[in-house]
Amino acid sequence: MLRTTAAVCFAMLPFVAHAQDVPGIEICTVEKTMERRTSCLQSNVDFLQKTITRLNLDHQQKIDAAIRQIDALKVTLAGLQKTIGDLQAMQTKTVEDLKKKQDVPPPKDAKDK
Repeated sequence: MLRTTAAVCFAMLPFVAHAQDVPGIEICTVEKTMERRTSCLQSNVDFLQKTITRLNLDHQQKIDAAIRQIDALKVTLAGLQKTIGDLQAMQTKTVEDLKKKQDVPPPKDAKDK
């Protein structure tokens, strides 16, 4: 019974919501006093500087990741180029060996003698 009464009393209390200052660009022309305008403008400047700093960091991280990916792709490309060079060398050698075999006359049978 006591718990129910406490819950009902608590539920009947008025809910007070405190305003929160959400950072962002504010319209400073509506302020009447110079101090409030200056404060508003400074708040805008601070917000923009923080935003620019955050975006610079994000973009630098993306650039660094792209550079690492490019370096990895360069290594892969170099490996593939070496493999292609090796395969072409083997193909050239195989073709030369086949030509040498065709140029050599077939051995004569011992029975023909």
